[in-house]
Amino acid sequence: MRIDLLTKEYPPTIYGGAGVHVAELTRALRARDDTDVRVHAFGGPRDEEGTTSHPDLPELEGTNAALSTLGVDLTMAAACAGADLVHSHTWYANFAGHVAGLLEGVPHVLSAHSLEPMRPWKAEQLGGGYRLSSWVERTAYEGAAAVIAVSAGMREDILRSYPGVDPAKVLVVHNGIDAELWRPNDAPDVARRHGIDPDRPAVVFVGRITRQKGLPYLLRAAAQLPPEVQLVLLAGAPDTPEIKAEVEGLVEDLRAERDGVVWISEMLPRDEVTAVLSASSVFVCPSVYEPLGIVNLEAMACELPVVATATGGIPEVVVDGETGWLVPIEQVQDGTGTPVDEERFVADLAAALTDAVSDLDRAARFGAAGRRRAVESFSWGSIAERTLEVYRRVVAS
Repeated sequence: MRIDLLTKEYPPTIYGGAGVHVAELTRALRARDDTDVRVHAFGGPRDEEGTTSHPDLPELEGTNAALSTLGVDLTMAAACAGADLVHSHTWYANFAGHVAGLLEGVPHVLSAHSLEPMRPWKAEQLGGGYRLSSWVERTAYEGAAAVIAVSAGMREDILRSYPGVDPAKVLVVHNGIDAELWRPNDAPDVARRHGIDPDRPAVVFVGRITRQKGLPYLLRAAAQLPPEVQLVLLAGAPDTPEIKAEVEGLVEDLRAERDGVVWISEMLPRDEVTAVLSASSVFVCPSVYEPLGIVNLEAMACELPVVATATGGIPEVVVDGETGWLVPIEQVQDGTGTPVDEERFVADLAAALTDAVSDLDRAARFGAAGRRRAVESFSWGSIAERTLEVYRRVVAS
């Protein structure tokens, strides 16, 4: 079966969980004898066999970013001639998958890593392009042969956001983790080089600076942590100047109150990320919207306990009282995920983090349990097989 995977992110340009998913799924599918996997990705040239890069069209230079995206999608759709099935990831590539499916008369499968109705703050980033991206996503979901949700929580969000989608077409296949690439990495010198003291307890955050990830709530909660606890932020790629300025201001305020606030804004190579994770005591995911949260799996595979918001697909990954702590949240039902009581959420987040660092032996036990769970339940080999089952089902129908 020839499978064409369509994606915005692909190595070496990955900045989020969707890119990790596509890269790992590609590797797992290409390891099989019964698949011919071709990748179509945004960006500059790549030398990987079976992978085609699609740069922005010069004719659309300077236009709204969403319009430029659709230009790339058309070149991707044209390149899918001969495929048995196309599989798109995120709204950036959904239009390419939808058009290719219509053009070639083949099934279009899409994976739901996020939903535009659940991220209304993107209107800040895209302006009128947000209306365009929302139209693309709705059209693709309603026309797809199958929709893969990365969690049961995401499946519920899809059916609530797009009631025109047939529930029978929405299937759950979790994200995964490569537990050989993500594993404990005892390299304290790497941590020290980045300003982290491996002999002090530390809370670590990894993620983009976006409303979705809840970083401002974490920065407010961190002010309530015991004074010996460090806060390590691997945080970059701000969505907008406004969120960047807000985070910069909160970091500055926090540093005025306490030491041990380390902010690393550049994207580190994986071996340095695992070294930073391994030098820390607990991982924190304060997201207000998270379909699954690959970052939590990555931290668990490195034997870190996780403190995370009980929202979206996170409770399907983090087991409260066994691999970490789930922070309750009541959210405004307007698509933003904003806590109904922000101060209470911040206080509950601070309390969970304080509890996590109060007993480092217990934290270590939770971390070991987290790695076992990541290895046993979220391997890419099993996820590739479940994805292939979806492919076979739609091709046969």
